[in-house]
Amino acid sequence: MKLHDLKPAVGATTAPKRLGRGTGSGLGKTSGKGHKGAKARSGGGKRPGFEGGQMPLTMRLPKRGFTNKWRVEYATVNVERLNIFEDGEVVTPVELVRTFRTA
Repeated sequence: MKLHDLKPAVGATTAPKRLGRGTGSGLGKTSGKGHKGAKARSGGGKRPGFEGGQMPLTMRLPKRGFTNKWRVEYATVNVERLNIFEDGEVVTPVELVRTFRTA
């Protein structure tokens, strides 16, 4: 068996829709899009949340809260786990990361 001999299983693939190729094809003229309307136009459809020109719900609701750019995330260290270090040893953040990552 070679790569050029491989074929998909029977029924696994379907032919693509051939749109706008005459009325006999069943998808001629309007190509299955019906008549007029946003969905019939090129690039058709409306954006998510569009409510027909009414003010969308996302814009009607008040905005709340904010994101603090200067927020500091603190890592908690269990004091009992500090018994790994010798008495009098200087414990730096780098040492904490190194020892607890391996443990």
